[in-house]
Amino acid sequence: MKKQTKPILITAIVLAVLLLVAVGFGVTQVASLKSQVAEAQLLNEELRLDNEQLQLSNEFDLLNSEFQQYEDQAQRLANDTILAKYTAAKAKVEHLMNELKNEKVKSAARIKELQNEISTLKGLLRHYIAQIDSLNKENAGLRAENTEIKEQNQRMSSRLQEETRKNENLSERMTLAEKLNVTGVTLTPLKKNGKTEKNVKKAKQLMVRFTIPQNNSTPVGEKVIYMRLISPEGQLLGGAGSFPFEGKSIPCSARKSIEYAGDEIPGITIYWDVNTALNPGDYTVELFTDGYRLASRHFTLKK
Repeated sequence: MKKQTKPILITAIVLAVLLLVAVGFGVTQVASLKSQVAEAQLLNEELRLDNEQLQLSNEFDLLNSEFQQYEDQAQRLANDTILAKYTAAKAKVEHLMNELKNEKVKSAARIKELQNEISTLKGLLRHYIAQIDSLNKENAGLRAENTEIKEQNQRMSSRLQEETRKNENLSERMTLAEKLNVTGVTLTPLKKNGKTEKNVKKAKQLMVRFTIPQNNSTPVGEKVIYMRLISPEGQLLGGAGSFPFEGKSIPCSARKSIEYAGDEIPGITIYWDVNTALNPGDYTVELFTDGYRLASRHFTLKK
């Protein structure tokens, strides 16, 4: 019996030792696995934070690219508070990104802070762009309004020009309506006794006769009729001073004052006393009054 117990005891001891060794090895393995798991989790967290930081960096670059499209319009904003806030937030984001690049161990809290700053930057950019868009729409409205005003002014200017032309035409017609008319103009050489002289070289006077028709549009009152006689040689047969016409002082041959009441005045005569040798040929008679040339007629006088 004793001989059988001893081997069993030895076997039990060996098994116990083996069990202890196995348990110790198992504990060691578990601890190693836990350490590996912890390291793997830490590495995974760092990779996740690196990925988030990279995504935020790309997002920041996109924001800056979008902002640069509107940056040249900053001077058009009356209030640049948003621009100042955006610039400050942008500087803070750049500072955080530089810190995270230099840190050996990534900080979830720092990444979260960066996310918050990027979010703030987005909001400021949206507000900034909204202001720019609003200003562009306002300017577009002002340009459209300005275009409409210009078109209205052009239409008004065209109407004004048209009315001016109408008024000028009306004024011209009224002026022409006021102008005296003459009819039946004749030129006759006279002898010393007042009878007709057929030979112009023997004439002592030249008589111009005409009629002023009725004209109710002509202002009534005294009218001075100026007469000019032009010889065949183109010389003025003058001697009665001058009168104003079209901004100039024009010499005349004779003049006569009449009282005009709007009614017809027939048989008006103006005489010019011959004081130089007259030759046969074409003579011109011109009559003027009130700044108008009333008539210009040509007559052939013979010897």
